Amino acid sequence: MPAVSKGDGMRGLAVFISDIRNCKSKEAEIKRINKELANIRSKFKGDKALDGYSKKKYVCKLLFIFLLGHDIDFGHMEAVNLLSSNRYTEKQIAPGIKPRSLAWQARTLLLNHRYPPQGYLFISVLVNSNSELIRLINNAIKNDLASRNPTFMGLALHCIANVGSREMAEAFAGEIPKILVAGDTMDSVKQSAALCLLRLYRTSPDLVPMADWTSRVVHLLNDQHLGVATAAASLITTLAQKSPEEFKTSVSLAVSRLSRIVTSASTDLQDYTYYFVPAPWLSVKLLRLLQCYPPPEDPAVRGRLTECLEMVLNKAQEPPKSKKVQHSNAKNAVLFEAISLIIHHDSEPNLLVRACNQLGQFLQHRETNLRYLALESMCALASSEFSHEAVKTHIETVISALKTERDVSVRQRAVDLLYAMCDRSNAQQIVAEMLSYLETADYSIREEIVLKVAILAEKYAVDYTWYVDTILNLIRVAGDYVSEEVWYRVIQIVINRDDVQGYAAKTVFEALQAPACHENLVKVGGYILGEFGNLIAGDPRSSPLVQFDLLHSKFHLCSVPTRALLLSTYIKFVNLFPEVKTTIQDVLRCDSQLKNADVELQQRAVEYLRLSTIASTDILATVLEEMPPFPERESSILAKLKKKKGPSTVTDLEGTRRERGADINGGTEPTPISASATSTPSPSADLLGLGAAPPAPAGPPPPAGGGLLVDVFSDSVSTVAPLAPGSEDNFASPDLASTELVSEEPAETVPDADELTCTFVCKNNGVLFENQLLQIGLKSEFRQNLGRMFIFYGNKTSTQFLNFTPALICSDGLQSNLHLQTKPVDPTVDGGAQVQQVVNIECLSDFTDAPVLNIQFRYGGAFQNVSVKLPITLNKFFQPTEMAAHDFFQRWKQLSHPQQEVQNIFKAKHPMDTEITKAKIIGFGSALLEEVDPNPANFVGAGVIHTKTTQVGCLLRLEPNVQAQMYRLTLRTSKDTVSQRLCELLSEQF
Repeated sequence: MPAVSKGDGMRGLAVFISDIRNCKSKEAEIKRINKELANIRSKFKGDKALDGYSKKKYVCKLLFIFLLGHDIDFGHMEAVNLLSSNRYTEKQIAPGIKPRSLAWQARTLLLNHRYPPQGYLFISVLVNSNSELIRLINNAIKNDLASRNPTFMGLALHCIANVGSREMAEAFAGEIPKILVAGDTMDSVKQSAALCLLRLYRTSPDLVPMADWTSRVVHLLNDQHLGVATAAASLITTLAQKSPEEFKTSVSLAVSRLSRIVTSASTDLQDYTYYFVPAPWLSVKLLRLLQCYPPPEDPAVRGRLTECLEMVLNKAQEPPKSKKVQHSNAKNAVLFEAISLIIHHDSEPNLLVRACNQLGQFLQHRETNLRYLALESMCALASSEFSHEAVKTHIETVISALKTERDVSVRQRAVDLLYAMCDRSNAQQIVAEMLSYLETADYSIREEIVLKVAILAEKYAVDYTWYVDTILNLIRVAGDYVSEEVWYRVIQIVINRDDVQGYAAKTVFEALQAPACHENLVKVGGYILGEFGNLIAGDPRSSPLVQFDLLHSKFHLCSVPTRALLLSTYIKFVNLFPEVKTTIQDVLRCDSQLKNADVELQQRAVEYLRLSTIASTDILATVLEEMPPFPERESSILAKLKKKKGPSTVTDLEGTRRERGADINGGTEPTPISASATSTPSPSADLLGLGAAPPAPAGPPPPAGGGLLVDVFSDSVSTVAPLAPGSEDNFASPDLASTELVSEEPAETVPDADELTCTFVCKNNGVLFENQLLQIGLKSEFRQNLGRMFIFYGNKTSTQFLNFTPALICSDGLQSNLHLQTKPVDPTVDGGAQVQQVVNIECLSDFTDAPVLNIQFRYGGAFQNVSVKLPITLNKFFQPTEMAAHDFFQRWKQLSHPQQEVQNIFKAKHPMDTEITKAKIIGFGSALLEEVDPNPANFVGAGVIHTKTTQVGCLLRLEPNVQAQMYRLTLRTSKDTVSQRLCELLSEQF
């Protein structure tokens, strides 16, 4: 290996740097630089036989000038020539320099008169990734990579990683894996090659062909050199996040390597022991790699991993072997990564509880970072059914941290943990503590705390008087941070619950008597008193006139929208309390005659005054009747918190953690608030059959003819009433005379009929078949196990179809699983006309075959016969089910029997487009669950197949591999035949 000179005797560079430092002004510095640039330019142009020493000296001067902020437009070719040198000092790049700090470290080296960086460093700092010189540089790099000189190979790999352009990826992405897995490559070069390949994969993943090298790269985890294993772990983790199935074999190797590290004495890893912690960097990377996968299926591997995690937790309890902060940092880095893996697997109750207890010891640690990390990790533990109770034991410590902690970020994590650990047993205590903290909380997090308090109060309210008191107190404490969603929600709940309306009216009336009321309280008071003020009007202290005077005393202090609301309250009072009608009319008359009044207020005042004057008592009571109950819907507060913080912070309230004693098979939901129910099934509801989608609205009738199916693609469905659960009587409708379904096979089948049918798997409307004579269009709707299909037959000719006879044909096996009823159509179809046939469908049990539509008619004296498969497939009876991440994976584990899972790996038939894939999954009938899979490139869905005899819960996971243009589709259902059929149907769509 060439000797590395420390000084290299470049006295001219040292003199130039000293001259720059001694300049008294900016003008003097620029003058000295311009003089030097002119000298360097003349040297490069004039002296053709410039030696390597002079070239590197002048290149270093140019590099220094560039780092001072001056543009350099020449000298690049000389730097490229240095790359071809056989001398290390001319070729070298400063070792260990990272791209972000490259320029700064190069400047430091130059200012301190150390001259290792020459050609490669100049290229890495000055050459843009889009530079025309990249090709010349690539040629020099190729020569160095092919030289088998480990020093030159290392320099070349560092340069590729630092520049990291797409052009470099195109040039070297195929060569670097060969270097990485070659048996004669030195360990230091392997390490650089792994990190270089990682850099190229992050910038241009489509150009890195890992399929041919997967198994050999994975086995680098077993390399004797820990530096190679550490670099390989970083590379494999990134690759596994994109293509987990291809690198699944890395799990057992990672567990084996981790076990050797954890169980090894420090002396066995002496070179990689950092302050008495053996190989902490490799341990952390291996633990992170394992978080890309579920718990190992092999009992031996799983047991070994459990043993490793237990040992990490045991070592955390041991007295520290050093008082140095580096020792505790390394030790805790491994510990927290191990806890993250335990949380990710969520399958070992003992480990989860032990992790919780270990984190509890950090809650009062003197190090702020440890307190922060402990709170953050415990938030995740709180969502597990195994460790939730253990997390609750630390409630007093967390409350103490909320009150005494100086760091605002730690206080915010404490709020998050209180929110996560809240359940019915401690809800009132936690809400009270959060309200107390809200008075002194930082302004940046007050709105978030308000949302969380409102959600907890609603979710765990057993006594709704407590809920009303809490929300009013919330408005009093932090009125400016109470969004519209919060006070809208309390109005919805009060209106929907008769038992709390009187108490709400009384409480808000008392709250409004405070000298200073927040405007949001006035809004709530105006709305509730306008609806339910009559419930407290019998008390002289809250008589109608007192209520009106109290509200009107706040009127002129409020904004225009609040005044508009109060005017609506006043007209409600006219209906509720005739005795104050005259007083209110005077106020309305005054507001309607104000100059420069707001247009909205003036219009309301005029119209309300006129209404109160001319309308009879009955009309007034009808127009101003009490608000009807609000429809059940998702809490708008929860939706706002999701938008503000992301779903990971609100998963507990979406059903990811089940209450103790709740029926796991779909028993009563523990949440007592009916107003928080969603229109789709609750995530914690039983997947095997609970939840029905609301009926779709009926659309306008299709045209009788003429347009030839132009309405097939419209939004309208049918003239018949929409399907609803329990509507089996539709099959007995007198106008739908049942046609016998013959079991004979059709005489002729149209070519490509299966392909045409396949296009309807993910859609319900469209043209099923078309030739020069006939067009067949479909429009369908399905609800649970019932369906209705409208078949449109269009005559494309000008001649009549005679004896037109469509018949539905089912095989013997299909007739027992699918019940079809229809009525005959007119046997004559005029030229250019269209006729419609209605088919009622009932799914009795799961099925695999499809009925055949056989059409016979005479055209121009010739007999015509057309047969096509009718696209009635099992997925049509799919009802989507929304689920949160934890709930999804918990049910995924429950459906772990081998017969319940079907998997298919197949080549993509169409371009891999994310939005199209999402649309197909939704069209297939499943709910598309966003941000559930750890890999954001994957797609997961959930739903229920409804039949007359049973309901089958279905979970699916689609993993695309863009590089290989492959998909892996996995379905788990509670019935093996359903898994197989759904997998076949969905695989054909991609």
